[in-house]
Amino acid sequence: METLKNDIHDHDSDLDITHKINTMELDNWINHLKYILKELNNLIGICNQELNQKLDDNSVVERFEKKKKENDTLLSALLKYRISRSNIIECEDTQCDMVYITEHESYRRSYLYHLDKYRRLKDEFFNKVKGQFTLLKIS
Repeated sequence: METLKNDIHDHDSDLDITHKINTMELDNWINHLKYILKELNNLIGICNQELNQKLDDNSVVERFEKKKKENDTLLSALLKYRISRSNIIECEDTQCDMVYITEHESYRRSYLYHLDKYRRLKDEFFNKVKGQFTLLKIS
């Protein structure tokens, strides 16, 4: 099981703990971006099928499609980054460890920036479509 290697033990050094936490965080980012991809596909589908005529605004779909490409790019980069992290065990000094920690911080900023922009886009979309949906009454 993959999570066993990330279990934190009393004998782990601070650097080991940091690397394990960063690995768990990275796995969460990847899972979240995969979910966002599914969500974007659904939102694009909704816009193309139901709301295209009601919104009278193609920019919404275009912005979702652009965000999907950005999501794909970041997801791909994080997957490659996850593979590169397997070399952490070969670090023999603090300088090497700091390279990985600094790189992780850079990816964290990219992920959080992407997430913020995505949430803003989604909020804008939902504010725009309020009242556009008609709910079916089931008797």
